[in-house]
Amino acid sequence: MSAGPLSRTLAGRKALVTGGAGGIGAACAREFAARGAKVVVADIDAAAAETLADELGGTAWAVDLLDTQALAGLSLDCDILVNNAGIQKVAPIEEFEPAEFRRILALMLEAPFLLVRAALPHMYAQGFGRIINLSSVHGLRASAFKSAYVSAKHGLEGLSKVTALEGGAHGVTSNCINPGYVRTPLVEKQLADQAQLHGIPESEVLAKVMLTESAVKRLVEPAEVASLAAWLASDDAGMVTGASYTMDGGWSAR
Repeated sequence: MSAGPLSRTLAGRKALVTGGAGGIGAACAREFAARGAKVVVADIDAAAAETLADELGGTAWAVDLLDTQALAGLSLDCDILVNNAGIQKVAPIEEFEPAEFRRILALMLEAPFLLVRAALPHMYAQGFGRIINLSSVHGLRASAFKSAYVSAKHGLEGLSKVTALEGGAHGVTSNCINPGYVRTPLVEKQLADQAQLHGIPESEVLAKVMLTESAVKRLVEPAEVASLAAWLASDDAGMVTGASYTMDGGWSAR
């Protein structure tokens, strides 16, 4: 549910959302804007970022997060940083291309580190900051055929906790959100690959592969994730840090 006009809990804050032009990122951008934040929509898709930023009265940042050399020299003035951008590759380890493994870790672990590094000086100087890392149930549990993704998300969990320990004295919190499968293009693109790997029709992948561990048999909606992110970004969550919030329909309860 989007925030009402009285729920301007993020008024005066500047939020940067990576992968912000679609899926979970776009849902977060919309929710933050509804709560009064000025949003920077960061995405490799410049046109989509511009379109959403215009809709929200924010700004677009066309950025290739795989250009880690450029990120190393950044200085960011955001109050809220959402590390959301991600990709997926489904393949057995023995067939997993090493270059693709490195690419996923660069985008989903090294880039978040570099963005946190760039944002912390401003956050420390003002005595407030919120780092929100879009992890996954795969940051807590493993699945076959996702060696790079699971490795990156487990690493992101560690980075988030270290950031929490270092940032605590400066008013900066750092937390992970751990959804199960969310209704996004990233998940929809996996259906064909999973069908081939498991030898089943694509129409059966959700029930027989993706949702087998979940007690609630449906996909997570992006707006549900965004509502949690908005709370973590608010003053109400000032004592919440170093945590991993599951939104996985009970998957990790097993």
